[in-house]
Amino acid sequence: MTQAQRVGATALLWLVLLTMPFWIGAVGGYTELASRVVVMALAATALNFLLGYTGTLSFGHAAYFGLAAYGAGMTLKYVAPSTGLGMLIGVAVGTLAAAAIGALIVRLRGVYFAMVTIAFGQVFYFIAFRWNTVTGGDDGLTGWRRLPLELAGIRLDIQNHDTAFYYLALACFALSAGAMALLLSSPFGRTLHAIRENERRARFLGIAVERHLWLSFVISCAFVSLAGTLYALLNNFTDPRALRWDMSGNFVIMAVLGGMRSFWGPLVGAAVFVVLQDYVSSHTENWMSVVGLIFVLVVLFFPRGVLGLVQRRGEQ
Repeated sequence: MTQAQRVGATALLWLVLLTMPFWIGAVGGYTELASRVVVMALAATALNFLLGYTGTLSFGHAAYFGLAAYGAGMTLKYVAPSTGLGMLIGVAVGTLAAAAIGALIVRLRGVYFAMVTIAFGQVFYFIAFRWNTVTGGDDGLTGWRRLPLELAGIRLDIQNHDTAFYYLALACFALSAGAMALLLSSPFGRTLHAIRENERRARFLGIAVERHLWLSFVISCAFVSLAGTLYALLNNFTDPRALRWDMSGNFVIMAVLGGMRSFWGPLVGAAVFVVLQDYVSSHTENWMSVVGLIFVLVVLFFPRGVLGLVQRRGEQ
């Protein structure tokens, strides 16, 4: 694919995202579904920063996603009725937890790293599940809702208008994607590529591998924490399932389904996953079997993901 084709495809992608609330109803969708696609796309893109560009698989990103969701919800319920403050505290809680845990596990590799991330994630899940008086336990955290957001003197009524919330989520996704793209094109990003391709050679070159992996992990978790706050605000609710390991598995599926070594692949994967989930679950309780079958077929026959298949067709 030529540079002009890439620019054209990216422009088309953003045109689709910017106009989605106006046409999604015509194809059987709704604005809340569009918001869910964008929120999950942010989470999958954040995971892909670690998985696709650093080569490290985490099955525990739901821990920071869920911690941020609880951070936002508990701030609005117990501390102050401020959506902006809730988002800031949620992101801070998720990022600080990731920084502490990342420092403990950064020397692990492969399946050991993945399994330990699951273990830490399940610790947070059981805390949220059992701490009924604060988190609501299995019933979830209720009794709060998102409030209008004040930005530079402009009042964004995300409380009563789903379209306004969609554009807030899209703005967060755009800023996050831009920040990740800048990081990946910087010397830091090139170093992550080098570690992914050959960690031993990177060490011989004098690269502080553990420090770079820790930074990549924390950055990835910071963006997934932002997605977690948006997820809580979207639903006006959060529960322990946001922290559970299968939510991390969903992020991995989205990244691989769309194309984990493509920057926009997780967005495509999230759109396919969320829309399939919404459509199939309205017809059968076994919706995960259908999504799982499609995932297996993609991995077997299109290892570069849906976006990789489209790009290959464009090059022919």
